[in-house]
Amino acid sequence: MTPEYAAIAWLSPQLAPVLLGVILIAGAGTGLLFFAAVVAYRRRGTPRYLLITGALGALFVRSLVGTATVFGAIPMVFHHLTSHGLDLLIAATLLFVISREGRGRGE
Repeated sequence: MTPEYAAIAWLSPQLAPVLLGVILIAGAGTGLLFFAAVVAYRRRGTPRYLLITGALGALFVRSLVGTATVFGAIPMVFHHLTSHGLDLLIAATLLFVISREGRGRGE
């Protein structure tokens, strides 16, 4: 097995187009959400909007990592570490924003 093939051996050739399609749709959606969040942050300029923008930016980066993994540019180990690390960052950020809002310390 060549090193090039070993990098993407985990992906079945029949499922590759489906997986890539899902990742590209997710990337487009998260990219639009991230763009909308940047616009909202520029209008409001509050810490809450900055944190939400950062969380949506991390979600967009997660889609980019997935795309690079499908093309074999990123090893699966790095993909898992990065994606699950971003999951933790997104969840912690959103929980922090929600908990601050619940205490009346929002904007």
